[in-house]
Amino acid sequence: MRQATAGGLPKGGAMYRNILVPLDGSPLAEAILPEIEKFASGAVMPRVVLIRVVPAHHIPGQDAVEWQARMIRRAEDYIEKVKQQLESKGMTVDHHVPYGDPAAKILEVCELYNYDLIAMSTHGRSGLGRWLMGSVADKVVRHSRFPVLLRRAQPEDVPEAEAGEPDDAA
Repeated sequence: MRQATAGGLPKGGAMYRNILVPLDGSPLAEAILPEIEKFASGAVMPRVVLIRVVPAHHIPGQDAVEWQARMIRRAEDYIEKVKQQLESKGMTVDHHVPYGDPAAKILEVCELYNYDLIAMSTHGRSGLGRWLMGSVADKVVRHSRFPVLLRRAQPEDVPEAEAGEPDDAA
């Protein structure tokens, strides 16, 4: 079953017991979190699993191993903050912080743990921007055998000062 939806929860949200939520560290990516909170208000409380992929690249002139370790620590710190926010609302939350290609790692983790749903925001790039930069959400939707809930992030989702690009760790 493949499903991509651009807004709102799919019908029967209670059927999703294990939800994988990819985040890239940007406020726009976090726009999916209110949708996740709606799942938690249902009769069956799903387990939410956050994933923050650290991209497999580094800054020239820096030790690659040191850079990778630093980016993984930053990603772990970020995920822990989001995890605590969701847990404070009564949710059961786990997380993964893999290293590699974001779309490939999201799909790999989903396959490995057999999640019921991937719920993520998309930055809404189109045309040349999507072609040049690629779209993690687009790749996930095209290659996932699991349902994918997409929420197009809107500029009003975050204050202008916070609407920047994601961290180095995606």
